[in-house]
Amino acid sequence: MTGLDEMTRTTLLRRGFTLEYATLAWNVVGIVVLAIAAVSARSVALAGFGLDSLIEIGASTVVIWELSGTGEDRQRRALHLIGAAFTALALYLSIQSTWVLAVGYHPRHSMPGIVWTAITALVMFALAAGKARTGRALDDPVLNAEGRVTLIDGILATAVLLGLVGNAALGWWWADPLAGYVLVCYALREARETPFGHH
Repeated sequence: MTGLDEMTRTTLLRRGFTLEYATLAWNVVGIVVLAIAAVSARSVALAGFGLDSLIEIGASTVVIWELSGTGEDRQRRALHLIGAAFTALALYLSIQSTWVLAVGYHPRHSMPGIVWTAITALVMFALAAGKARTGRALDDPVLNAEGRVTLIDGILATAVLLGLVGNAALGWWWADPLAGYVLVCYALREARETPFGHH
């Protein structure tokens, strides 16, 4: 623990909770928007990003649970849960993207997907910066790890956005599963790092 006085710590904890609840709310709405957009466009990247939003919801819930209590054991369990979720996402996207490339499936254009991923990228980068600052000040490894999850959410939103724009503007149908593979790389990296984020 850092030598924070009680008032500062309470303020920082409140900020941590606010950031997590904001992330939670955004991703709950996002799952609905992305599910509709993914089905109508038949887009692997949008479906994968929807699943990533689901993981982000899980990760935020874990952090809220961890911030509500204390203990090394609780932190370790929280980090393992976040890591396991990323492994599942990587597995799903690997299979799905490979299948789409193998059969040469062409996803449709998705204007709602483009708009949502563009706004989401900006929102996630802003939330990630807030979590990084708060996590550092609190010296909380779980909030720090989840801040990285949010940052990756922003990077993934950008990758998916580029895939959707490439498909819509240039007819690059393969850009969609390619964006799926970008998500796989990030998910695997986080899965490997997150469980050990408490050292």
